[in-house]
Amino acid sequence: MSQPMTGGELLLKCLQAEGVSTLFGILDGSFNTFLARLDEYNMRFVNSRHEAAAAHMAEAYARVTGAPAVVIAGIGPGAANMVSGVITAYAEGTPLIVFSGQRRRNIIYPDRGGSFQNVRLIDVFEPITKFSVGVRDWRRLPEIIRKAYRIALNGRPGPVYIEIPEDVMRSTGDPDTAPVWPASGYRATQPAAGDPALIQAAAEMLAGAERPFLHAGVGVSWSGAWEEFVALGDYLSAGLSASLAARGVVPEDHPRYFHPLNRDALERARSEADVVLVVGGRIGELDNWGKELTWRDPAEQKTIQIDVDPLAIGLNRPVDVGIVGDAKATLVGLLTAVRTLTPAKPEHDKFKLYHSMTADYRQQLDFAANASDSGVNSGKMIRAVRDFFPHDAIFSMDGGNTSLWCANYNPIYCPRSYLYTSKFGHLGTGIPYAIGAKLAAPDKPVYVISGDGAMGFNIAELETARRYNLPITVIVACDQGWGMERSSQIFAGLDELVECDLYDDTRYDKVAEAFGCHGEFVTEMDALQPALERAAASGKPALIQVMVDHLANMAPPGALAFGSMVYRGED
Repeated sequence: MSQPMTGGELLLKCLQAEGVSTLFGILDGSFNTFLARLDEYNMRFVNSRHEAAAAHMAEAYARVTGAPAVVIAGIGPGAANMVSGVITAYAEGTPLIVFSGQRRRNIIYPDRGGSFQNVRLIDVFEPITKFSVGVRDWRRLPEIIRKAYRIALNGRPGPVYIEIPEDVMRSTGDPDTAPVWPASGYRATQPAAGDPALIQAAAEMLAGAERPFLHAGVGVSWSGAWEEFVALGDYLSAGLSASLAARGVVPEDHPRYFHPLNRDALERARSEADVVLVVGGRIGELDNWGKELTWRDPAEQKTIQIDVDPLAIGLNRPVDVGIVGDAKATLVGLLTAVRTLTPAKPEHDKFKLYHSMTADYRQQLDFAANASDSGVNSGKMIRAVRDFFPHDAIFSMDGGNTSLWCANYNPIYCPRSYLYTSKFGHLGTGIPYAIGAKLAAPDKPVYVISGDGAMGFNIAELETARRYNLPITVIVACDQGWGMERSSQIFAGLDELVECDLYDDTRYDKVAEAFGCHGEFVTEMDALQPALERAAASGKPALIQVMVDHLANMAPPGALAFGSMVYRGED
């Protein structure tokens, strides 16, 4: 018999076997058995100021590293606080291993009535995770964690939830009765390509296409398939686009890339394509479900879809060839097959029109970036911030209208360098995402651009950044209100704006300074560059409050285009 081991230490042993080195969460007394052993297992516990923020940090960590991340919340209210962070990961398709404590087994099932901090957490997390379960026997903990990793990574990734009662965490047992296996011992770790016959059929279709077009979903990022995706597009001289979630898998200065908000050119190019290849995406609402007029009638346009999740194939648009397989492994085979069938293709003639339309879009952006009556123009400010940071810096975006300004003026050049809740639109993720990203990639600059409304959700996490010495840069575009709601209410014809204004004299930079961070306050465009330089030189987390033009901020370029994606008036 081996030396007895607590449930807390067994949990660490299981996570170590999965290669985990960082845990996110908030301390809870039921965790003490594993907190005491962190150093022995080379684990770091990052203690946030709110459990939802901890889940956002874990999600960013997973998205930057490409591997599942771990978040842990305490009993009852701690787990309840974590819900909004976990549901965001579920919406975004991010694999998280989510744990929480729970009260003792002898009082929770069934609830005796009157028990302290007891709620049916498995039921709470069931609809917002891929798997929700409770550990009831110490020896089954490794088995349940193995199942959780399998499910989190199978098909479309997503979070899984495991509750561990306090008595299971504290109890001891013989570790020989609860064997821990390495990942390679219980699940496939080598990604598989799709059916070779289907890959050949897709290659023939693309090789024979006159106007091919490639569209990337976020699955291209998860599989690390960006080089293969772009290489295939370049060989075919195809048009390239990416979903809002997948920005960065194609460098946004690529000459045949169509930005999601460059709607006229994008929809013209995609609808005129004779063959469209969709990789790692479900063609969801923001892609108009694959319908006309943003795509062509499926009877007139061939569609090839590659996805690791068989349930995604033909989900919203019928396909001519559907390939179930890992994006990277499948694209390697597809590119090889295309090269044997055809020489590299030149751009087709219609690109002259598409390039002209893209030039018009950029001219509109230039015009909007110079429109300002009072305060700093949001577009001009964001361009200056983007120019200050290197191409591979990691960018976290947060807010309503601020996010639309950023989408236009902050191009993404590198994969896994863009963090936003593009499927859920959750406010307040900006700072937690940046913290998770900086922990995942400490050598890369990380910056946030957020609206002031969104900033109010998790500004306390600046203290977390300071405590862990994480020099992120936060830029707050301050229009002293809920800018997108101002736009919405005016567009809806309300006689007066209702509760859209925030307190005029809020100083977010002073809040940052109170947390021990570097603060700057900018009212003129000329002061922004020196403020950025001082923020970077401080070596601390830094917040720059920029007072942007209220009126101009209500009309970001692409607002109507984005609205049309969501409010098309049809199912």
